[in-house]
Amino acid sequence: MATMTKKKLVQWDPADVKAELLSKYPPKVARKRAKQIMINEALENETPEITANVRTTPGIITMRGCTYAGCKGVIMGPTRDFVNIVHGPIGCSFYAWLTRRNQTDPGSDGENYMPYCFSTDMQDSDIIFGGEKKLTQAIQEAYDQFHPKSISIFATCPVGLIGDDIHTVAKNMKEKFGDCNVFAFSCEGYKGVSQSAGHHIANNQIFRHVVGENNEEKPGKYKINLLGEYNIGGDGFEINRIFKKCGITNIATFSGNSTYDQFASCHTADLNVVMCHRSINYVADMLETKYGIPWIKINFIGSEATAKSLRKIAEYFGDKEFIDRVEAVITEEMPAVEAAREEILPRTEGKTAMLFVGGSRAHHYQELFKEMGMKIISAGYEFAHRDDYEGRQVLPHLKLDADSRNIEELKVTADETLYNPRKSPEEMKAMQEAGVKFKHYEGMAPDMDQGTLVIDDLNQYEAEKLVELLKPDLFCAGIKEKYSIQKLGVPMKQLHSYDSGGPYAGFKGAINFYHEIDRLVNSKVWSYMKAPWQENPQLSAAYVWE
Repeated sequence: MATMTKKKLVQWDPADVKAELLSKYPPKVARKRAKQIMINEALENETPEITANVRTTPGIITMRGCTYAGCKGVIMGPTRDFVNIVHGPIGCSFYAWLTRRNQTDPGSDGENYMPYCFSTDMQDSDIIFGGEKKLTQAIQEAYDQFHPKSISIFATCPVGLIGDDIHTVAKNMKEKFGDCNVFAFSCEGYKGVSQSAGHHIANNQIFRHVVGENNEEKPGKYKINLLGEYNIGGDGFEINRIFKKCGITNIATFSGNSTYDQFASCHTADLNVVMCHRSINYVADMLETKYGIPWIKINFIGSEATAKSLRKIAEYFGDKEFIDRVEAVITEEMPAVEAAREEILPRTEGKTAMLFVGGSRAHHYQELFKEMGMKIISAGYEFAHRDDYEGRQVLPHLKLDADSRNIEELKVTADETLYNPRKSPEEMKAMQEAGVKFKHYEGMAPDMDQGTLVIDDLNQYEAEKLVELLKPDLFCAGIKEKYSIQKLGVPMKQLHSYDSGGPYAGFKGAINFYHEIDRLVNSKVWSYMKAPWQENPQLSAAYVWE
């Protein structure tokens, strides 16, 4: 199997690592988990199949979040001029208070409700007798104090269990106010497999209630929407800085630093560019079906990826002057990036990392690590579907299960008045023949080295076991895993909310990331770390089936 020293397992075969991860599970659980742990053996256009978007086995400490967290915390959290009211116990409002470090610029109107935590604070009596009156009162109070453009309501688990009709309450209050769009999200935490269901529910309601409201033509020659970017640590600010230098007008970001008017006007853009495929790809499809806006997949994490994405946007518009301007911006920005990379490369080259991050980040960040000469030895998503791993070509072959049926799929058709194909069929065909790929995402597995481990829905036990076996120089995941990994003596970079760092997108973000990772993987403090149980074990136990 492996050659061992006293402290470190030097070389493990991927099949042996997988077997070791599964060895502690009961047979039934092991069979299920085996399908979610894939040894990457991608050859040419064929990718091995992985099981994804299935419920976590009860009792396993997953890294996932709930449906409510995805809806409120991820999608609607970065919207600054919505009053977002959480209908439920106050504990659920943890996700209502900037936990993801979404940043915003209040703009000229100064409206910014993101620092607030709005909750109905349901008590036992509300669970017994119903909370609709309390919700109505909360909506009225929010309207009287802030007069926002929109008020949105989020259902938590007890709301779904007792049957409060939040949509009727919202409809009645919208009719009463007249000048405030009130709507609700049935995003009870238990509703889906993971937070991915919450993303879908949030985006559906924004598309149904807000998109298309404002037909005013926005100024700008090259107009796009940036989908799946949440401005964590200021990423969106850096991307918009680059856009402005290139002459690109960003009509709407879904949903970092977003506003009501951005969503209402997004149908006036000429191209959708998709960052996080999992959280937003269906919105891009609906915008194309209803309004005729095509979409391409891009990635602004990494300097090379940023340059490639800017060139793809320029190629779509096909204006020689625009293409030249984009090249000039890339030429201007890259020297600082190259200088920073040359400085850190001798210290980071050959280091190893693991990435277990939600959305597309475990894929996106591989570009940055490659620039630093680091090797990704294992990666996975918290809430991916198979197409996120294998590419969109698997979509026609996916079977619709009960959990997927639980999430509404909007039936969208071409708008009778607003549908306007941005490119003719002939133009689209010519661009595709020239190499432009529309509605395309290759997935993470084809970009990873052969023999690396791709693991869906990693849990706490497996994370610690992977670190023990493969001894990575860096582990990247979310806040729940941060401290347990650090106690194993391995530096841990939080890529959900960036700890206190960022931005990491774009050219300046790449420089920030180079220095941050250089500092982490070359600090000697981690070798001195010992968890309390390593020095003084208190308990010993065995599994019941052993």
